[in-house]
Amino acid sequence: MAHHQDAIAPHGGKLINRMASAEQRAELLDKADTLPRVQLDERSQSDLELIAIGGFSPLTGFMEQEDYTNVVHNMRLSNGLPWSVPITLSVTEEEAAHLSEGSLIRLDSPEGKFVGVLELTQKYTYDKEQEAIHVYRTNDNKHPGVKVVYEQGPVNLAGPVWLLKREAHPLFPNYQIDPADSRSLFREREWKTIVGFQTRNPIHRAHEYIQKCALETVDGLFLHPLVGATKSDDIPADVRMRCYEILMERYYPQNRVILAINPAAMRYAGPREAIFHAMVRKNYGCTHFIVGRDHAGVGDYYGTYDAQHIFDEFEPAELGITPMKFEHAFYCTLTKGMATSKTSPSNPEQRIHLSGTKVREMLRRGEMPPPEFSRPEVAAELIKAMRVPSEA
Repeated sequence: MAHHQDAIAPHGGKLINRMASAEQRAELLDKADTLPRVQLDERSQSDLELIAIGGFSPLTGFMEQEDYTNVVHNMRLSNGLPWSVPITLSVTEEEAAHLSEGSLIRLDSPEGKFVGVLELTQKYTYDKEQEAIHVYRTNDNKHPGVKVVYEQGPVNLAGPVWLLKREAHPLFPNYQIDPADSRSLFREREWKTIVGFQTRNPIHRAHEYIQKCALETVDGLFLHPLVGATKSDDIPADVRMRCYEILMERYYPQNRVILAINPAAMRYAGPREAIFHAMVRKNYGCTHFIVGRDHAGVGDYYGTYDAQHIFDEFEPAELGITPMKFEHAFYCTLTKGMATSKTSPSNPEQRIHLSGTKVREMLRRGEMPPPEFSRPEVAAELIKAMRVPSEA
């Protein structure tokens, strides 16, 4: 078969790989008991994995101060490349005191298992409030992203990382498609244009509508739900994945859609996170990225379409990936189909809109949302999950 070039280069031009070779791993395991250790939380473990598999290319580790400051204030790395969210590893002053620059640090999972190493190049303090205001546009600690910043340690550890071993995902091993794999799948299918879709919510008719609108103009759809840490009241990842599987089986053209998990943690940074989500999907090989209403938002911290406007602050060529901006879709009782205000002549009373909150309340009561909102098989799956008191 002729070799097909990738549809788009990774961010920064090269797909980063920070997975230890068998040899490196053996060497590191030998030193395991002598290295100073830092325990990661769920989010920094996700970040470590994404750096290692190239999902965060061009990052090779946790950010040094110059990159960190530039990202917080200017949405760029120190070399000028767009990057909108700081990727840092924070520890307490006590922990930092025992670590010296130039040394290897053992990184343990939240469960205490040796998962990676950090070549510590820098320790630095940072201004939490500045990070909150610039990245999240608020310093309100009720904001879930700001709360994380305020609760983490005051010292950042920086430097290149190595992941000891790429473990299979405990829940979704078949959907763990890393950037090198997704790129080779897109090449195999000879897709030249691929649109990525980010979600942390169960998929409903409005999502399905905008995905299919996008699919009318590109070769393939990369459905890429986020399965890292989310808020406790978000619907658990396994339930969301079952909903996707149902839709894929019954309502989507099998040969034009790939479902894969995004191991990232949710930051709820609204507009900045929309840019971040687009950069990550570019690394997975997507040429286009769907940005809907209040992308990655939470509460009412962000304007409805702020996450779309932020893309205009960059030259299209420097982002590389093309945003596809969609308005909020609804079921239109006038035209008897899914639509947005761009395509429907209806007035607000003729539109069936249901908020996620409202749908969650219905599901908890065991009520079926209307078919205009959700496919019945998906609604049934959600009801089953919501009525069982969930641990998540």
